[in-house]
Amino acid sequence: MSLSQNISIVHPEYFFITGLTGTRYSTYYYIFLFIIYFISIIGNSIVLLVIALHRSLHSPMYIGVFNLALADIGESNALIPNMMKTFFSDSQYISYNDCLANMFFVNFFITVQTYTLVVLAFDRFVAICLPLRYNAIVNNKFMAILFSVIWVFNTFLVTLSTSLMTRLSFCKSNVVESSYCDYGRLVRMPCNDSSINNVIAIIITAFFLVAPPFIIALSYLGIFIALCKITTWEGRFKALKTCISHLLVVGSFFIPILCNMIAAPSVNARIINGSLSVALPPMLNPIIYVLNTAKIKDLIRKVLNNRSAPIRGNVSK
Repeated sequence: MSLSQNISIVHPEYFFITGLTGTRYSTYYYIFLFIIYFISIIGNSIVLLVIALHRSLHSPMYIGVFNLALADIGESNALIPNMMKTFFSDSQYISYNDCLANMFFVNFFITVQTYTLVVLAFDRFVAICLPLRYNAIVNNKFMAILFSVIWVFNTFLVTLSTSLMTRLSFCKSNVVESSYCDYGRLVRMPCNDSSINNVIAIIITAFFLVAPPFIIALSYLGIFIALCKITTWEGRFKALKTCISHLLVVGSFFIPILCNMIAAPSVNARIINGSLSVALPPMLNPIIYVLNTAKIKDLIRKVLNNRSAPIRGNVSK
């Protein structure tokens, strides 16, 4: 019998999240995170309200944008408040159960984000490559079913990965070198066999960090080929313009993750890059979609004008 089989399961009462403990200028970084959080919640809430309240935006693409904003709010709430609590309370301890809950919600909303970006890429692919069949292929019912499948599948996979953490024994250390309960860090810490957890980690990485950008790249390859068939530059630009918001959102999501994987020489740099790669996209997504979507900008402008009109009327009297 192996040594790992003789070790009893040890679940620490607390984990110690090192975060940016002892890092120079960490106070300014936490202030920056608070600003990111504030903008993320306000921006995504505005996007949700505008899409929900205006029937003109009840279309397949905006169902995708609505789902992305919902996931952004969930991810921001799962990540940043815990980090701010650590800073303000000057305590890096988190209970074992709270750590698993934190891991679940952060991973869940990140995975929802990735496949929402895939669905939005598919939407643009059909709209540009198969415009005459768009309404037959992509409709509100199709998008509702697709996102329901994504949420159920992600719930299953993230629940499986989180529940398997309970079989790991943390008898050596309870110090997590991260800004939150990072699955990748925790799975390297146990003193018993974690091979099953490593396999699940590989599966999750393949499903949510490798497959999505590959599928998105294939979608845009098809879009590029379709654009080359359009005879006029004006027509090409008009078609490409509908993809700009999505391309910017994809870049804001995957580029920080890629940078964190290949360009984080120190522990502090990796922790900062890791937290930013998770925290920044929810802030940037609503800004990108509002600034690049004429419909949303016009509706927000109308709402603001309607609310200010009575005030101007009273002043004139």
